[in-house]
Amino acid sequence: MSAVAAFDILVIGGGPAGQTAAVQGAKAGKRAAVIEREPGVGGACAARRTIPSKMLRETALQVERLKRSTAVSEFRLRQDAAVSVLMHRLDEAVKAHAASIADHLTRHGVFHFHGRARFLSDRLVEMLSVDGGIQRFTAETIVIATGSRPRIPPNIPIDHENILDGDSILSMIYLPRSLTVLGGGIVASEYASIFSLLGVKVTMVDRTERPMQFLDEEIVGKFLQSFERQGGRYCGRQTVTRVRWDGVSQVVTTLADGGTISSDKLLVALGRQPNLEDLNLEAAGLSTTEKGTLAVNEYCQTVVPHIYVAGDAIGPPGLASYAMEQGRRAVRHALGLPIDGAPETIPLGISTIPEMASVGLDEGQATERHGAALVGRARFDEVARGQISGVDDGLLKMVADPAGERLLGVQIVGEGATELIHLGQMALQHGASIGAFAEGIFNFPTFAEAYRMAALDIIEQRRRRTAQARRS
Repeated sequence: MSAVAAFDILVIGGGPAGQTAAVQGAKAGKRAAVIEREPGVGGACAARRTIPSKMLRETALQVERLKRSTAVSEFRLRQDAAVSVLMHRLDEAVKAHAASIADHLTRHGVFHFHGRARFLSDRLVEMLSVDGGIQRFTAETIVIATGSRPRIPPNIPIDHENILDGDSILSMIYLPRSLTVLGGGIVASEYASIFSLLGVKVTMVDRTERPMQFLDEEIVGKFLQSFERQGGRYCGRQTVTRVRWDGVSQVVTTLADGGTISSDKLLVALGRQPNLEDLNLEAAGLSTTEKGTLAVNEYCQTVVPHIYVAGDAIGPPGLASYAMEQGRRAVRHALGLPIDGAPETIPLGISTIPEMASVGLDEGQATERHGAALVGRARFDEVARGQISGVDDGLLKMVADPAGERLLGVQIVGEGATELIHLGQMALQHGASIGAFAEGIFNFPTFAEAYRMAALDIIEQRRRRTAQARRS
């Protein structure tokens, strides 16, 4: 066994949260290291989740664009289209992303170790490498960023061939004719809309009345309208009692009300489970919550002051943007550096079709916190770019304080929503007024013009309210 290696910052996990934490420490002049159990850095985000699913999504969008051009040429996706063909650039994209991350860590002087880590005490970590060697590390600050894996309900027999989870869904050889999706969260909604646009008959089943309960109800409603117009179906307020493969060609899902749904394949997307079992947390003085996560404060700090957690090990929403900010925030707090930016200004981007994005307070939250809110709306089919592109399912909501002067939040559904949301994020961070959007100059024709239209809607509501007050 080699001597114990000492670091200022030791990060367990090389996904988005871990990378950001380590680089933040290195930028501050600290000796930082990352222990990653996978061969390369990037985590499940690069290898099994974000990049692969977005690659398939891009293909689905290309197919939809070709279908819109039927006046020029007729296009139809082959029924026997192989999933691997639909993601023909996947390996190239994953390798390029991993190489970029590795180079980023190297340029900042971050040490990278490949192996499985576990705590021996609150400051001593042991790593078992792939060749069976053992190495030990100590650190002033330790960040747990071990990511997560699909949660497997005990009553659903996942075989990764007919009944799949969020990691194995893209291992299908061919597109199925029909797909049942269990769940109403981000993963379920993204895959349901992607496969539906590719021509698969998709049925979503969940206990909630609508998917993605954490998002603005109107925004999700627009998404559901689009999903159902594509041929998808959402079965809300339903509980699954049994899932079985009939041994021939169908997966049969039995619901609590006695109904059944048959489909070629089934995707189980009922949340994710943090990868914490192998860390020997007890030796560090830590224990998980009832949900299997680690409890932290606003700075991602655990009950052991020098141990922090970032990413999926904390819990939802399980998005890379949140994980990266948590990693950055954790290390800056550990090093006593100023922490700029509030958690409320972290943008939420969901790559469904159409996309959804949110930052700040939504209409319901603003009303609850301030007693009332003024909301400006801009439909994409009223924007020239939307009319040119044939986009008729987009909506931008701008939420303001009761006086209609201060921006509180932005919610968007439609093409480019995850890109457009950053303008709202910057406005929130810098305290921009509603008037600033109304007076702004936006390129024409762009979807960004929706910001000005929504701001003008709020100003018009203010004008009408003032006029009414004068009359009374």
